[in-house]
Amino acid sequence: MQETQDIVHDLNDLLTRNYDAEKGYLKAAEKVDNEGLKGYMKSRAESRYNFGHELKDIIRGLGGKVHKGTSFEGDAHRMWMNLKDTLTSGDKAIYQECIRGEESFIDTYREMLKDDSLPESLRALLSRQLNDASIAVTDLREMEEIIENN
Repeated sequence: MQETQDIVHDLNDLLTRNYDAEKGYLKAAEKVDNEGLKGYMKSRAESRYNFGHELKDIIRGLGGKVHKGTSFEGDAHRMWMNLKDTLTSGDKAIYQECIRGEESFIDTYREMLKDDSLPESLRALLSRQLNDASIAVTDLREMEEIIENN
């Protein structure tokens, strides 16, 4: 079983990725033209906010210190979204960046879930959050296809 401090470290990494995703979705909501997509982006940001609070509770429950703030990688991703938005038109680029961000997010969760010795309650929470992110990728791809075909 991972040492508690290693679990706390990994959970803080997931927390940071949730901060990044929340801010990324809010930035995307500002950039898209489609009102339905704008609402979807805001709801995804709220989901990430809620995920973050769940992770904070677990970190504190393990006696760990909660790290606050976004990552350099996330900040760079949002800057890329801004640049891409100024160079391209339409919502397609935003869809693609959100999908790319979600896929990276999913990879991080899958990596942590490889440890079979994680406490079952933590495994269940991470699996639920991972499933939510997987559904988001599917939703985003379906919305992108609908927009492209109209």
